[in-house]
Amino acid sequence: MSVRRTLILLTTSAMLCGGTSLALAQGASSKSAKQAPAKQAAAKPEAKQAAGGAEPTLLGQFGGWGAYTAAPSGKKVCFALAKPTSSKTNPPNRPRDPAYAFISTRPAEKVANEVSIMIGYPVKPGSDSTLDVGGASYAMYTQGDGLWIKNAAEEAKLVEAMRKGADVTVKAVSGKGTQTTDVFSLKGLSQALDRVAQECR
Repeated sequence: MSVRRTLILLTTSAMLCGGTSLALAQGASSKSAKQAPAKQAAAKPEAKQAAGGAEPTLLGQFGGWGAYTAAPSGKKVCFALAKPTSSKTNPPNRPRDPAYAFISTRPAEKVANEVSIMIGYPVKPGSDSTLDVGGASYAMYTQGDGLWIKNAAEEAKLVEAMRKGADVTVKAVSGKGTQTTDVFSLKGLSQALDRVAQECR
């Protein structure tokens, strides 16, 4: 199973969690970016199976960003995850699955702070997708419903801009031609990434 597919499955697993779920944690409005107590995410059986038996654990909630850990196939993965604060489609009100931004660290593969967007629909092959933050625009490549930075050499610069920025805007086009714009608040991202780094050294 590819790394990207595993991360998408982990994200899907986190999205489907019940009880102290991602939806509850991400939907709770936080007036500060203080860490919430660590909670075990109670994943539904199908979510656990989809993640290869891995069950994501919420390490803490920081503003709009949750810090998580899981161990698919026994390899530890940590990631920060957020929902968009606003989403628009053109034409308006087109149906799609939820969008999520996540930044993952996989120590066994020596990967730190890989930025990905799960856009919520299959992206139009060959279309341009962008991520804008802090006055800079980053070209993204697409695969299925995922977006990743095209120039991996710019990833550290992107993460630093995200740590300092107020929000990030992601633009993409679906296979059916629907244009989408998702805005993610970056409040709490620095703290979530610090917690991820602490957990996945």
